[in-house]
Amino acid sequence: MFNPSREQVRRFFCESWRKHRERLVLEGAESIAADLIEQHPEYHALMENPEAAVEQEFTPENGQMNPFLHLSLHLAIADQISIDQPAGIRAAYHALRKRFDVHEAEHAILECLGEVLWRAQREGTAIDANQYLDCVRRAAGN
Repeated sequence: MFNPSREQVRRFFCESWRKHRERLVLEGAESIAADLIEQHPEYHALMENPEAAVEQEFTPENGQMNPFLHLSLHLAIADQISIDQPAGIRAAYHALRKRFDVHEAEHAILECLGEVLWRAQREGTAIDANQYLDCVRRAAGN
């Protein structure tokens, strides 16, 4: 199983953005990553300075959202929807799309994913897929 380092994740997003800006061929997840970055203009300057991006610390204590965590969660959600894992996430996403545009729907799922990840980490347990899906379904109004 692939387990990239913090630096590798950050360089992946910065490189995907660089290739997108230079109109180079994007491979695999780079295309999705570039689209996600494009939807987040607040991250553009950071992505254009890879060395600073690799070194910068993002702490909740300073009121900072980690843009690489945010983009990684978006990427994970795109993957989950594409393979319908956990089973039912694709249908829950489509239910959300009846209420929200693509980005807003992904953000609703992202909130749920963040919540179950936080709970699992705090409790030292595995992610509860049922809680995750229930949260997404509630967000969709189901």
